[in-house]
Amino acid sequence: MDLKKPSLMYLKAGLLLLIGIISLVYIFLLSQDGRIVGLACLAIWAFSRFYYFCFYVIEKYIDSSYKFSGLYSFAQYLVQKNKK
Repeated sequence: MDLKKPSLMYLKAGLLLLIGIISLVYIFLLSQDGRIVGLACLAIWAFSRFYYFCFYVIEKYIDSSYKFSGLYSFAQYLVQKNKK
């Protein structure tokens, strides 16, 4: 299904945020250790920034001919780039 309505895109983003918040609360309740929640937040932030780099930074600042279609396409891009 291809989302075209902005309201559905916002709903999807809100649901993803809710899933993330509930998951972090559940992790905290299971571990009772704030360090675990902090590490989970740090991991989520780092993976999000990596994903942003894969599709936005490369396309806008490094190689405008690259069009992101997923992490698999990014891996293919890196392999092809290293072969040249």
